[in-house]
This record gives sequence, structure tokens and C-alpha cells, in this order.
Amino acid sequence: MELLKTLTQTPSVPGRESRIRAVLEDYLNASGCFDEIEIDSMGNLIAVRRARPEPDTVVSNPLRVMLAAHMDQIGFLVRHIDDNGYVRVNPVGGFDTRNLFARKVRVCTGEGDLPGVMNPSGRPIHIATDDEKKKVPVISDFFIDLGMEAEAVQSRVRIGDMVVLDGPFQEVGDYVASQCLDNRVGCWAQIRAIENLTYHNCDIYAAFTVQEEVGLRGAMPAAFGIEPHIGVACDTTLCCKTPGVPDEERVSVAGAGLALHVMDSSMISDIGLIEDFEAVAVKNNIKSQRAILPRGGQDGAMIQRSRGGVRTIALACPIKYIHTVTEMAHRDDLEAYHRLLTAWLTSL
Repeated sequence: MELLKTLTQTPSVPGRESRIRAVLEDYLNASGCFDEIEIDSMGNLIAVRRARPEPDTVVSNPLRVMLAAHMDQIGFLVRHIDDNGYVRVNPVGGFDTRNLFARKVRVCTGEGDLPGVMNPSGRPIHIATDDEKKKVPVISDFFIDLGMEAEAVQSRVRIGDMVVLDGPFQEVGDYVASQCLDNRVGCWAQIRAIENLTYHNCDIYAAFTVQEEVGLRGAMPAAFGIEPHIGVACDTTLCCKTPGVPDEERVSVAGAGLALHVMDSSMISDIGLIEDFEAVAVKNNIKSQRAILPRGGQDGAMIQRSRGGVRTIALACPIKYIHTVTEMAHRDDLEAYHRLLTAWLTSL
């Protein structure tokens, strides 16, 4: 879990992925698992592992398989600093503002990270009116207090600086809990799957994409450059088998294995690929489940639509409390994720 912990604790929001990209690039270079590593004009990190067939086996024109996991996380960019040194932010990614009360944050400046706290404007509960207590704030109501004089804030913080919520990585029972498991889990699973490989007959392009959380922006140019025969989006999905959510809306079940996304609002997975993954799962005694997400999308949509079209499937780890700092992933699902991806790549 050390790699996953490092990934979740490295801040990188859409358009500011340089930190997580550097961590991934260093790890991939040190792993020795890849033949080529490059960064494209959008900032996508693409690591290539050429086909490695078994001894005395020759593979001509190997399939190009593109794996895609977005490396950005939801967060904010600084949009204003007022005369008292309070910082206002603009979201990059989707937030439920009910989860933003009294949060610790990190403001990432050119001179280093600054700790701060985020709260909505208005009276504290002791003196708030009844109507004020019922109000659900919008993003523009929130501000960040850096505990510094206004002049110090204005000299160190610039418009456009990255801000992330600050939450630890923890082991909680059968789960791990952290901020931005969406989608550092997908990045982790791609790496672990390829580390597991010995022989395989396909060329593997592991893409760690940018700006997914603001409209799947990095995957399209990455797919155009790779021209894959098959696309596999590696992401996370809702797990709502929790109090207050009807069972038919749960999307996925924690501990039931890797979710094969049948569809979401951005794409419908290739049914043949779903059936192939299920057959590999059964053969190797790996847990999997089918899932449909009524709203939301992921990088597979852009891969599927690139050039003349690409057979594509979306894989996802069930995540409780997604888009919060307490996202939770079951260890069995994490294990199933990389094992099933490895077994499928080996089967091609």
C-alpha cells in the first residue's frame, strides 16, 4: 500500500498534474517494467511495454492495448485574495459542498505548500439564525484562512495556485481510506498489473491522463497518438451500499470484486470485452461484478470515439463516499483489480 499512499498524498488537480506525474515517472523508470516513457503535449504520461512472448514464440503485428487512468484529482484554483488575506477559490472538478465544512487544505504555491482551513462565510452556529442554519452554501461562499497577515498571503499566493483538501491515508478495517482514491487507485492498478506480468503478446500503452475531472480532456489526444486496437479505462465508481441509499441505486458492492462498467452517461462498454474479462475472472477465480453508473463518465469515452473508433471497456474499483476526503476501497477489490487486469493482458 505504500505506493498507493504516496499517490494519494501527492496533490495534483486538473491542469496542475506536474507533481503526480513526476512521482509516477520516477517510479516507472525505477521499476524497469517499461521500454519507453514519454510525456505528450497535453501532459499525459505514457509508458510503453512492448510484447514479451514466451520463449520460441514469435508475435507479428501485436495488438496495441491502451490502458488509461487519470492522474488528476478534484480540487480548486485560487481566484481571489481579499484585503484581509482570505482566499477564494474556483473548483476544478465536482464537489458536494456539504462535505466542505471545516476542512483542512493545502495551498500549493511556487514557494511551497501552505496549510489552511476552509469554511463558509457567515455566522457560527451559536449566533446563526434558524434560516442560516438550514442554508447549504455554494462554492463561492467558502474561503480559506491561512492564519497569516494579508500582506504575507498576497506576497506568497497567486491567482491560479492549486488548492487541495488535506486528508490522511489510513487502513480502516478491511478498507483503505483516503482523499483522491478517485483515481489514484486506477493509476496504482495499472502499475501493479504490469509489474505482475511475465509474458504477453500485446504492446501495452499505460497512459496516465490529465484533466479527466473537468471533461475527459487528456484521454482523447493520448488515444489519437497511440491508435490502440483496444482501450481499457482504469477508474473508480460509486459504491452506495450504505445507509440512506436504496439498494437498486448502489451501483456496485464493496468486496464483490472489480466492477466491469457496462455503461455510464459517457459510454457503453464493448460487450465482448466485458464477457472476455468475466471469462478470465472465472478461470482465475478472481471476483468481478457488473455495474451501471446512471450519471458520470470516464476516459474510456474519449478512447472509444478516437479516430475510427476503438473497442473499449471501463474498469472500476468500488469506492464509498466518492469525491470526499474519506473515500474507502475494500482490499479485496483492490486485489481483484490488478490481478484481473494482469490475467486478461496475459490471455491476449
